[in-house]
Amino acid sequence: MTACAIEPAAADEDGGSPGSGCAITVDGSYAARLAGDGDRLFPERWTLDGPEPYAVPLPGNQPEEPGTEVQPMGDGRVLIRRLADGRHAFSLLYPTGPATGELPLGAVECPEEGDRLRLLPPAPGGDKAYALAAGRHSSTVWLVAGGAFGPERLAQIPGRCSGGVWLDRTGRMLALDREVGGRTKTVVVDLERDGEVSPLLQIAAESDDRLLLADPDSGLLLIRSDAPSPGEQRLGWGVLGSTLPVRFPECLRAPGCTVTPFAVQPGQVLMPESCAVALRIDGPLGSWVGVWRPAERRTRHLPAPEGWLAGAGLWTEDGVLHLPYATAETPCAVARVEAPSGETGGSGEMGSSGDAGKAGDAGPEDPERGGGTAVRETSGDGSPAAAEPPEPGPPAPVAPRPVPLQQAPLGNLVTN
Repeated sequence: MTACAIEPAAADEDGGSPGSGCAITVDGSYAARLAGDGDRLFPERWTLDGPEPYAVPLPGNQPEEPGTEVQPMGDGRVLIRRLADGRHAFSLLYPTGPATGELPLGAVECPEEGDRLRLLPPAPGGDKAYALAAGRHSSTVWLVAGGAFGPERLAQIPGRCSGGVWLDRTGRMLALDREVGGRTKTVVVDLERDGEVSPLLQIAAESDDRLLLADPDSGLLLIRSDAPSPGEQRLGWGVLGSTLPVRFPECLRAPGCTVTPFAVQPGQVLMPESCAVALRIDGPLGSWVGVWRPAERRTRHLPAPEGWLAGAGLWTEDGVLHLPYATAETPCAVARVEAPSGETGGSGEMGSSGDAGKAGDAGPEDPERGGGTAVRETSGDGSPAAAEPPEPGPPAPVAPRPVPLQQAPLGNLVTN
């Protein structure tokens, strides 16, 4: 297997966040990606819940196309989406000794020019998988695995939708970023009520507001919007069910870089301000990892392991960040990063599991320490952050529920 290069991220065609090329089940048991390079791509499943991670190649009769998507299921099979002649064909792949077994599930057609279909993020439970077909004037949510008779149309939403974030642990409430009239706002689709649509995120009338990540346990939401700075997309946070406005901390700004949240620490019930958030930071020097908590006024920068599948990872409840990576010497491994303590300001420690190897030294340089890699605490402009008291967090929130964050006032919205 060829190592995955760390390259600057590219946003998707709808203006969303860059993808990782690696999907992980919600419970962290399995991952899947396209391995290989050039015209020799093949699906690969990673098993992550054992004592050591390992990869199983699932090649078909011919190499896969670059646009092919794969997603792990909770039972260890891998869903694959292939595009051919305007039809998106879905199958489940599984190892059968030296060969690859394949169970066809059916296909979805997107006949209109400009229509786009892609898999939604892995759903809670792992027994179902969904896809979003976005057209010019409407979008459709499809159940593509786990249904009774092949792909099923679940909901049709007016407007062109992108994104896709699960808001609960049952796979019922799905948040989508919907573009209508030239503006993008996040809505909630209730998949158990015939696709009923309700607003979730509408910060200002003229702003573009997108939901990037949500944690069902704490209710923490990670948001990208140009509401506080027209013409500039800012990263902010809010709480599902809270009456407080969305906040846009200065420490989440990184001039010349793209900052994308990719994992939230689970298990912090009703404590969103204490959740550790993992950030993918893409800049001129490559990609590295940031760690931030809403209660803090700083982002800590950590070197990514060499061969990191950039943007892929998950937290454990006790605050350990798992980052999958692959190199020529270590074809399947996971680096484990202890989150820096918010109270002590200590550095994160990185270890690895898998084949022999260690975390690489890709990451930001620290000119104050003679170059090389370092764990850094920075303010919003990239300069070292002074010790400051924690940013006031919200009062005890109510239990998470999808209520709109509408017309949030912009006064005192940008915090230091």
